[in-house]
Amino acid sequence: MPQIIPIKDLKNTAEISEMCHLTAEPIFITKNGYGDMVLMSMETYENYYNREKIYQELEVSEQQIQEGKVQDAKNSLKALKNRYGL
Repeated sequence: MPQIIPIKDLKNTAEISEMCHLTAEPIFITKNGYGDMVLMSMETYENYYNREKIYQELEVSEQQIQEGKVQDAKNSLKALKNRYGL
């Protein structure tokens, strides 16, 4: 379940840092009752970032499939083996 805290609680930096690392999820910061910012640990950020990169690559791959930019796997592997003398 997402953590939601008011912006005034940011003064407790050690507590917020611990919360970020323990939950491994983003912490949503509100200002005047509305969403304002999101905080997360570096590890959580890197996980989100890497996942987003994978999703982007999958989208590119799906687009290439739809455009017919595909090759037979056996032929591709054979070409690579010939190219590198394997």
